[in-house]
Amino acid sequence: MADANRELPPHLKAQLNAQSYVGPATFGMRPMLSEPEQLDSWQPDVAVVGAPWDDSTTNRPGARFGPRALRASAYDPGTYHLDLGVEIFDHLDVVDYGDAVTSHGMWELSKAAIHERVSQVASRGIVPFIIGGDHSITWPAATAVAEHHGFGNVVMIHFDAHADTANILEGNLASHGTPMRRLIESGAIPGPNFLQVGLRGYWPGEDDQKWMRDNGLKHFMMQEFWERGVKEMIPEIIEAAKARASKVYISIDIDVLDPGFAPATGTPEPGGFAPIDLLRIVRQIVLETDVVGFDVMEVAPAYDHADITVNNAHRLIWEAFGAMAAKKRAAGLTANP
Repeated sequence: MADANRELPPHLKAQLNAQSYVGPATFGMRPMLSEPEQLDSWQPDVAVVGAPWDDSTTNRPGARFGPRALRASAYDPGTYHLDLGVEIFDHLDVVDYGDAVTSHGMWELSKAAIHERVSQVASRGIVPFIIGGDHSITWPAATAVAEHHGFGNVVMIHFDAHADTANILEGNLASHGTPMRRLIESGAIPGPNFLQVGLRGYWPGEDDQKWMRDNGLKHFMMQEFWERGVKEMIPEIIEAAKARASKVYISIDIDVLDPGFAPATGTPEPGGFAPIDLLRIVRQIVLETDVVGFDVMEVAPAYDHADITVNNAHRLIWEAFGAMAAKKRAAGLTANP
């Protein structure tokens, strides 16, 4: 049972219930917790964790500012999901668990900090939603989730223009182009448990393509979405996930969206998804699978226009929240007051 005495101070509660430009910048204007003991008292369903790290970026830096932008610059959309007909936070208890304290230029320290922060969430049966930061963050974050549920028991649905399965880039084993290989090599999420969605463009090359084939990764290429259509392919993604493991980790590089909709990213690649499609893909996956981890990476707000990337990234999380709330409502569950 969650601690019944967890009432917010009146003025803080008033600020969090005001407009999105009022009060402290927490994700979705949710209550901010900072200590593991508070997670024990609060027992939320979801905890949002920021990971402000971008020192592994190969092109345009700036994703370290993504967590702050997703908290402070996203337009408040309301909390009632029109398509699902659910008041999200009546059924889903979400808190902001602050940031992992990263150390610029020091990957091992930062990796450990991200792993520890996500572990504090996942080990308590709370679903971590990680906001980055570059995609190297998924290595420690998904490892922490897999440690709780068991190596090999989690399937990764990885939305990205790029496979991020390089072995080493310019001497860097922890580049944002290598995290998926590191996860596979560690055994946390084996190759056959990897579904990669939205790949396109001109990288990686044949050596890495062969490595992916040899390790059993499954790809849903952007070309195939163009040829067959999104609605036909959503059930195939979900079926493939369920056939591989009972638990799902969703990792989204915002560059899976076309840069016309997401210019604020380090490695934009034309020809990606439109938000109208990606939002519904994410919603349906969360509705039909057991999502135990979720991240949105590579939002670099300095390159944004009118917060378009920030708002699209925010809504991907909001769609997941809406689907989780709808599932809890169907089970007759409500959020703690």
